[in-house]
Amino acid sequence: MGEQSFGIEHTACEHIARSIQEVYQLGVEIGIVVGGGNIFRGSQAEQFGFARTPADHIGMLATTINGLMLQQSLAALGIESRVMSAIYDSFVEKYSWSHAIHCLQKRTIVIFVGGTGNPYFTTDTAAALRSSEVEAEILLKATKVDGIYSDDPKKNPQAKKYERLSYFEALSKKLNIMDATAFALCRENRIPIYVFNLFEPGSLKTAICKQQGGTLVTGE
Repeated sequence: MGEQSFGIEHTACEHIARSIQEVYQLGVEIGIVVGGGNIFRGSQAEQFGFARTPADHIGMLATTINGLMLQQSLAALGIESRVMSAIYDSFVEKYSWSHAIHCLQKRTIVIFVGGTGNPYFTTDTAAALRSSEVEAEILLKATKVDGIYSDDPKKNPQAKKYERLSYFEALSKKLNIMDATAFALCRENRIPIYVFNLFEPGSLKTAICKQQGGTLVTGE
């Protein structure tokens, strides 16, 4: 979405693709779950007077659009990626756990779209699920904020930033890092969560190589 209030901005797509390219060149295996909020969120159902289930279906299709945009943005940089969907479509591949693992081992980036394939689950939950399935070492949550704060830093200048948290602390402080289902999956499968600002130059590479600049959530 970039600086726009809706839709897809070329500059934002290019920035994200180049950030991924920096990490890809290090030899890191990369799986990406994309959301669709720049186009439509299922949570907007009430606003539009829609039933929640079809609204979530629209949101799943929005993630497919974003996934294809990301794939082409990466292709423009000479990087091969595959788009795998939890919902069947003729222009993306149907998600297969074994095929996803195979692609990652071949150093092909895998872009997961369609959420979990079910309504009432967020793309955060999809990210936690796919991370668990492919045995990811870490789940990076890319946001517009440089980590986890005690309050919204845009509204409260006194908000405290946390450099590191345990799963227990994050839950007890009700910091709303992810929805409860996503968080529970990461905790159960011992997958660290790292929250960082994707739009800071070099932040993705720094997040992976140094785990600095954002907030790390672990079992410790």
